[in-house]
Amino acid sequence: MEYQQDVEINGEDEYLNICKHNGLCKKEKDSKDDTDSNKLSHIEKAYTTILGELGEDVDREGLLRTPLRAAKAMQFFTKGYKETTQDILNDAIFDENHDEMVIVKDIELFSLCEHHLVPFFGKAHIAYLPNKKVVGLSKLARIVEIFSRRLQVQERLTKQIASAISESLEPAGVAVVIEAAHMCMVMRGVQKMNASTVTSVMLGTFQDNPTTRKEFLALIKT
Repeated sequence: MEYQQDVEINGEDEYLNICKHNGLCKKEKDSKDDTDSNKLSHIEKAYTTILGELGEDVDREGLLRTPLRAAKAMQFFTKGYKETTQDILNDAIFDENHDEMVIVKDIELFSLCEHHLVPFFGKAHIAYLPNKKVVGLSKLARIVEIFSRRLQVQERLTKQIASAISESLEPAGVAVVIEAAHMCMVMRGVQKMNASTVTSVMLGTFQDNPTTRKEFLALIKT
């Protein structure tokens, strides 16, 4: 009888703790929602000001909801600021006795040039040499998404992707190559339609061993 009563008491305590936790979570969520709503409103007002300063009539039918749509679009374009590699990799790193090269190539990416806030887009090619640990292949694409959905320059983006993989997996080596077209070179400035930019970062064995590096560069071209 005492045991049963203890179980009931403990069960009630656990129930209360869960309710308390859920209540705190709801308050945190409500607070976050309020903050996000305020940020969206501020961005919307900023776009309204920009359109007005450009000489547009912000009250005409075609532009009535443009500031709000643009604000939501900008939040999506930069959603990577709210994401971390730890969030997506915690349950996707596995012990595996594999030490040969793993390559995921032609990962599409879209980002915004931080100098002019216009897009650059292209493909990323990633390779790593496992050191008894492998990662779910889709997670490599998710890492690209996290860092590309921020205001960027291609050189830093390439380095961030390579560093994130290296820090998370501690592999024998990491290689990242990005090929992209920059609208700041196409729509403005020099206006070169066919120009593309290629950046690379080689870490570990890919940096130290020319044969390994050559194999990777050959494989991403096949």
